[in-house]
Amino acid sequence: MTKIVIDAMGGDFAPQQQVQGAIDALNADKNLYLILVGDEAQITRELSGKKYDESRLEIVHTTEVISMEEIPTKAVKTKKDSSLVVAFRLLKEGKADGLVSSGSTGAVLTAGVLILGRLKGVSRPALCPIIPNHRGENTFLCDCGANVECKPVNLLHFAVMASAYAEAVYGVKNPKVGLLNNGTEEHKGLALQQETNALLANTPCVNYVGNVEGRDLMFGDIDVMVADGFTGNIAMKSVEGCGKLVSTVLKKEYKRNLWTKICALLSGSVIKNFKNALDYEGKGGAMFLGLSKAVVKGHGNSKAYAFSVCIKQAAEAVRGDMVGKMKTMIDETNDEIAKTSANTENGEE
Repeated sequence: MTKIVIDAMGGDFAPQQQVQGAIDALNADKNLYLILVGDEAQITRELSGKKYDESRLEIVHTTEVISMEEIPTKAVKTKKDSSLVVAFRLLKEGKADGLVSSGSTGAVLTAGVLILGRLKGVSRPALCPIIPNHRGENTFLCDCGANVECKPVNLLHFAVMASAYAEAVYGVKNPKVGLLNNGTEEHKGLALQQETNALLANTPCVNYVGNVEGRDLMFGDIDVMVADGFTGNIAMKSVEGCGKLVSTVLKKEYKRNLWTKICALLSGSVIKNFKNALDYEGKGGAMFLGLSKAVVKGHGNSKAYAFSVCIKQAAEAVRGDMVGKMKTMIDETNDEIAKTSANTENGEE
């Protein structure tokens, strides 16, 4: 039985949507056990009248909630009985295999590092959301905001971790990795990109294909795009904004007059397929890579369906031994770095 602990009070629509998402996930997966952490009275009220296997769900009562407006570090350290902190504590104690939260991103990142801890050998954990691409598959963007300032070794670890994630959870064999840059040529980019490009090109466990540009996130022949958190966050938000623009323009144009409304009816299946292809809710949340256990950060405005996908995502990460695969690849990479460094010090090429 795969056990996932849920921050039931984190998110814009908590706990209603979190509880419904948990029920949907339970009903879809008979080998899933969920622990809902939060205000017991509110959670119980949301569960009332719902059909689910009560033997596979438990509630852990807490009295505090970390809001989106609070300073993450201060909130995690002072609100010991918040749903997020208690959920991470249960994960740390081994009472769950993975965690899902749609709460404050900063608080999730802080609690992940301070309470759960990093995987040994990882320089920095990173957030890795899934972006839909033109092939009808996934592009894994790592990092999208956890680390604003990075060193080349950080980006190297992002590439390794995202590759392990893509293969362990989604079955992507030998995922193609590209480095987000302002051009594909070898000399492009700042010192960070140039040094990272050289590192990645000499990392055996990463299938590195070279520098890629922003458009390749959705329309390139890569599986993983590596970036520092500052650049990656801009790329992700640009994609989200573009999606909203297309949706808004289509709705406006189709409602313009009687003829455009008829056209909308005739092209209904095309519009539906287009919407499904770009539906971020169906992709789940951002996996927080580099921690000692699987943690998924859902969108703050996640509704039940999106939250249920996040739970499935966490469960599949556990079942696919994502953390174990990540550890193996990180160890191989760090050994290679140490070997190269030693050769350099000895004057070898």
